[in-house]
Amino acid sequence: MEAVNTKMIIKEKETTNKGNTIKELSKVFWIFIIGSVIGYIVEMIVGLVQNGHFVSRQGLVIGPFTQVYGAGLVVYYLIVPKAKSNLQVFLVSMVLGGIVEYLFSYFQEYFFGTISWDYSNLWFNLNGRTSLLHCIYWGTGGILFMKFIYPLVQKLDKIYKNKYFKVVTWLLFIFILFDISISTLAIQRQMERRENIQAVGIIDEALDVYYPDEKLNEIYSSAKETKNIK
Repeated sequence: MEAVNTKMIIKEKETTNKGNTIKELSKVFWIFIIGSVIGYIVEMIVGLVQNGHFVSRQGLVIGPFTQVYGAGLVVYYLIVPKAKSNLQVFLVSMVLGGIVEYLFSYFQEYFFGTISWDYSNLWFNLNGRTSLLHCIYWGTGGILFMKFIYPLVQKLDKIYKNKYFKVVTWLLFIFILFDISISTLAIQRQMERRENIQAVGIIDEALDVYYPDEKLNEIYSSAKETKNIK
């Protein structure tokens, strides 16, 4: 009997741990979505101020998402709450944000041969991928995150129990997964077109029809072609 009870307790713990893991991953996913949408709004405002009109600053071919901000917010969530003062929050956020921004710029250039920002004209920049000024922006963002967004994120625990919220989460996850996949394929196909590589198969042909250079250049208006760093 004790053996049976022990097995039941272990099984219950495993089920609980699995549920907690899924719930935490769901929370991280929503943080990524929230950050990506906020980033899109911020970039649209910055583009309006800089150019006098709205320009596309989205990071995926479908929807208002700028994923570098989403990744930044996830990093905030995982690390920044451990800071013990506003000064620590600012400094940690400043460093983490700069690292995220640098890595996104590096991998974009490495895999796709383009960059979406270049801070080479600013003082204290690091290879044009991030700068002291933008790190300060990230630090300020960390303070705002802890004050306004983090308390809301904590409330997701209660909302997650709602079955409809779970369904919405899964549907949005599938959509984002598709969006990231089609965005990657579209950009890779654009790189092939630049090298005069002909379409091979129905997927390449569909990408040429639905995501030609004109459309991608409009979506990724800030992306500039560079010499690939591979």
